[in-house]
Amino acid sequence: MEQPLETHPWQPFLPENCRILMLGSFPPARKRWCMDFFYPNYTNDMWRIFGIIFKNDKLHFVDEAAHTYKLSDIVQLLNEEGIGMYDTARVVRRTKNTASDKDLEVVEPTDLDALLEAAPHCHNLVTTGQKATDVLCAHFQISQPAVGKFVEFQTKDGRRMRLFRMPSSSRAYPMKVEKKAKSYQKMFNSII
Repeated sequence: MEQPLETHPWQPFLPENCRILMLGSFPPARKRWCMDFFYPNYTNDMWRIFGIIFKNDKLHFVDEAAHTYKLSDIVQLLNEEGIGMYDTARVVRRTKNTASDKDLEVVEPTDLDALLEAAPHCHNLVTTGQKATDVLCAHFQISQPAVGKFVEFQTKDGRRMRLFRMPSSSRAYPMKVEKKAKSYQKMFNSII
């Protein structure tokens, strides 16, 4: 039996001063969420990576007692630093009942041109997984950077951009969170 289509549950998060746009593939199934925001799976390490980088504390954005994240603190940091969040797929079908990118069929990709129009100060895109990198590189017809590296390109309207390909924050990606954070730190240092 074919799985149903899923439409992205959230609007893009784009601070007024958005200069970095982080793009994953698509949120996991709702049953895996611990909050209503990007990287909502409690076992995903994105907000631990952010804690290490911006607060020198892996658990700064983690509410261990409630088994969730401190969303208001996350949103405040993203607004202060000009970091936007969205995903490269707007409509997907899960070919299996997993959160894995390899089991996602992108039925409708995100309108990346419109997304960048809404973030006129953004010159840095960050993909956080292979599926997101595949979709973005196909759209802009650019070659993929190695994990931890970037490529420069121009949009159709001539905006100069850099695409950073970062390690996945999923625990399924075989790298310790501290090592992932070092890679993300290097990327943020080159932008912020």
